[in-house]
Amino acid sequence: MTAAHGAAPPGRRIRLGMVGGGEGAFIGAVHRIAARLDDEYELLAGALSASPEKALRSAQALGLARAYPDYATMARAEAARADGIEAVAIVTPNDQHAPVAEAFLAAGMHVICDKPVSTTLAQALRLQELARARGRILAVTYNYSGYPMVRHARRMLRDGALGTLRMVHVEYLQDWLTEALEETGQKQALWRTDPARAGAGGCIGDIGTHAYQLAAFVTGLKTHSLCAELSRFVPNRALDDDAQILLRYVGGARGMLWASQVAPGNANELRLRVYGSKGGIEWNQELPNQLHWSPFGQPTQKIGRGTAAANADAARVTRLPAGHPEGYLEGFASVYTEIAQALRAARNGAAAPKELSFPDITDGVHGMAFIEAAMRSSRQGGEWVGVDEEVL
Repeated sequence: MTAAHGAAPPGRRIRLGMVGGGEGAFIGAVHRIAARLDDEYELLAGALSASPEKALRSAQALGLARAYPDYATMARAEAARADGIEAVAIVTPNDQHAPVAEAFLAAGMHVICDKPVSTTLAQALRLQELARARGRILAVTYNYSGYPMVRHARRMLRDGALGTLRMVHVEYLQDWLTEALEETGQKQALWRTDPARAGAGGCIGDIGTHAYQLAAFVTGLKTHSLCAELSRFVPNRALDDDAQILLRYVGGARGMLWASQVAPGNANELRLRVYGSKGGIEWNQELPNQLHWSPFGQPTQKIGRGTAAANADAARVTRLPAGHPEGYLEGFASVYTEIAQALRAARNGAAAPKELSFPDITDGVHGMAFIEAAMRSSRQGGEWVGVDEEVL
């Protein structure tokens, strides 16, 4: 840790910057709320838009002390300050994730990047190498891993409650792109359906990677191979809007993943089901405060967040008593808070506490390997293809 980024006292908030997330952006506001919910960060600087004028206007609206016209200028200037930022949050469209992350890692700062971490596997592997070489944290905000009942489920599986894992079924369904919304000029639809900005994967990259990471986070399973069909149901759409994938896991378990943004009646239906030789679990993101546990031969149990039935891993990321719902923002904040604890340890050259569990560049690499394997399988008519062995 350089003197410029290691001088803060241990108890002080993490000095945070942001790239992207200016006027009209959805995810930037979510990241700012998540960073502040547990009072772990202070947002000090930003290059909030690709337009210098909009970047300045957005920074003024947020009351940022330091506004920059572009991320390269920001990285250089913040690295030169004794009170410069310690970490940067990247909340741009996908095509900017890798270049922005590379610039700030090279400048000696930690990175908190929205998913997917890049638009190609090669970029993700380069970032992984750079983060390791610089000794910096590169976190990736797969935020659903921060929910208390997801943590409860993960611990159950680690403790062997389900026995030998046999089947994993994960789906993430939305309906907002059922029609050609991008043709109306709607900002989110425009960039998420544009290969130049979203990358080669559409639905598979936007929400399919969330489903894939959630299943991997809870089960701990590695993917051996997959068989995919990526579809474009809306005429003239440039990227896939539906993905249906079969998975073969290392060790013999089998999986199914369905991600769709053209499934009417589904707003944000992320659901995970895992079955083993001793029982099964089910979790639904739209009902996040409960987990269904079905031990074989016994009645299904509903385990509630904040209750005595929730385990210690769930309790670590629980803020409110039972009956007071926690959801999307709190789960996102749990990821940010655990990152902050790792950053605070890094200030003193210490290892992060062992109990911390947040997605990092390894998850980002696995996500890109999944996307590229799924696209390759689909192009080959749904043939089974391996996931790159170098990332297993």
